[in-house]
Amino acid sequence: MVIKRETVTLEKDCEGHLVPVGTPVQLKAGQEVQVTQSLGGNVTVNVNGNLVQIPAPEAHALGDAYRWEPPEEASDAPLKEQVWEMLRTCYDPEIPVNIVDLGLVYDCRIATLLDGRTRVDVQMTLTAPGCGMGPLMAEDVKKKLLTLDGVDEAGVELVFDPPWGRDMMTEAAQLELGLL
Repeated sequence: MVIKRETVTLEKDCEGHLVPVGTPVQLKAGQEVQVTQSLGGNVTVNVNGNLVQIPAPEAHALGDAYRWEPPEEASDAPLKEQVWEMLRTCYDPEIPVNIVDLGLVYDCRIATLLDGRTRVDVQMTLTAPGCGMGPLMAEDVKKKLLTLDGVDEAGVELVFDPPWGRDMMTEAAQLELGLL
């Protein structure tokens, strides 16, 4: 769901992170914020001219309309498909396109560990290498992967070779962003 420019009054205190630096901030109940993006459970808001990403577990502070539930799993779908669908619920806090279509996911491997458990490892990059939101985006990916039945461990590595370029985006993503 994408909601543009809706003003909301926070119902309770919550934590967020300044975009793009990633610095933690505390938002207070009763404070008015302007929602600029609500995708994959995380909500990006404008607070006094600053963008702040409110992570999915805190987004209920904006009201019930912002509660996020992981997508229902199709138990008959192969785990690989479920993993890629979950990756498509992860977004850059400034860009309303998922990280898969943005071309940020370079590699995704599923392995069976010696004890029979399953581990998913993702290599991903950022649109800008110095983005302070990178570790937060990686943690979002990891947490979401761990919600899948059949995923026991997950790891996300941020890599910057090759450097990300606009040509890595799908045509649909470029169209969505008005680049075609």
